Amino acid sequence: MKRLFVLLVLFAFLSLPVTAAPTSDQINLDIGTPPVVVVKHSLAQRASRLVRFYDAGVIGLGYDGMVKLRDGSRLTLPQRQIAEKLIDNENPDRNSLIYALAEAQGGKAAEPAAREAQVRRWKEQFHAGWWIEDAKGNWSQKP
Repeated sequence: MKRLFVLLVLFAFLSLPVTAAPTSDQINLDIGTPPVVVVKHSLAQRASRLVRFYDAGVIGLGYDGMVKLRDGSRLTLPQRQIAEKLIDNENPDRNSLIYALAEAQGGKAAEPAAREAQVRRWKEQFHAGWWIEDAKGNWSQKP
């Protein structure tokens, strides 16, 4: 009897449909789950302080979607510390947003697609003249 029960449970489990991880085109970047909303709010609060560093070409968007210090040579020490502090706060929030988007749309399996979709959106939202890193680590200004 116990063996029959185990076989029935196993059969039921194996009969469940296997869902594939979503592709980046299937990720809804505008989903409004509480974790996504909280992280987006945090990113929006910091955005205006990052703009002056983007405009000056000091920071840019890395290939992986993270904000990177591109050229800090023109900064004073206090300015450099401010830029580095902003970057240190920005990048964990960017990763948190990607994790929250993935969690809302399939869990860990959706993380690569969520990352790809969100990085693509960040690149699209980047202003002309701001710096973007390519896959080889070379920087160029967005046209």
